[in-house]
Amino acid sequence: MARYLVVANQTLGADQLTAKIRECLAAGDASFHVVVPATPTKDQMTWTEGAAHAIAEQRLEAALKRFRRLGAEADGEVGDPSPMLAIRDALLEESYDAIILSTLPAGPSRWLKQDLPHRVERNLGMKVIHVTGRLEPAET
Repeated sequence: MARYLVVANQTLGADQLTAKIRECLAAGDASFHVVVPATPTKDQMTWTEGAAHAIAEQRLEAALKRFRRLGAEADGEVGDPSPMLAIRDALLEESYDAIILSTLPAGPSRWLKQDLPHRVERNLGMKVIHVTGRLEPAET
């Protein structure tokens, strides 16, 4: 069974990510561990660490329900605000065949400005499947 680490925050509800999950399931047995870095979002005028964590938790629960409705075996957690540290922490607990990294498009994406997909591949030696999705507004 293929095991995927899914890393996303603002794009966790994007159709593009759901399509990638479907594609992985169609290729054979697969399970997914979702990590949502508790990063502050641009649509919050002010934020606290607790608020960022609460938003990440809401997105995680919605994503797990959506992925399970597709027939996926899925679990997850809210991770460190730094996506790189959140990925490293997840890799300490489990091994994965690939990382599905979902970001906003170039321009608004802070993760792409940090060159996160390439840094993960280069520094962690993991296959990264990069998906670009639309913004999922934070619930207030």
